[in-house]
Amino acid sequence: MTKSELIAKISDDNSGLTRKESEVLVNTVLDSIVDTLAQGKGVELRGFGSFTIRDRHARTGRNPKLGTSVDVGAKVVPHFKPGKALRERVLLT
Repeated sequence: MTKSELIAKISDDNSGLTRKESEVLVNTVLDSIVDTLAQGKGVELRGFGSFTIRDRHARTGRNPKLGTSVDVGAKVVPHFKPGKALRERVLLT
């Protein structure tokens, strides 16, 4: 499902919301999650999962085309851990 498909589904399932209002709603939620992660904090949505950031240490990688060693710098990456309810629901389908 793409972002536009999610917006359309929310708009279709909720007759009180227009497509534009649904788009604002989805963008607000996603922007809030991104802003919170950018501050170094986590986001927990009970029953769905939690978004956190993780530090990746510097390491030596390999260029697959040339086979040479490449230094990969340290970085911070987002991480998602699904909640119990989400894991159980996905397993049942």
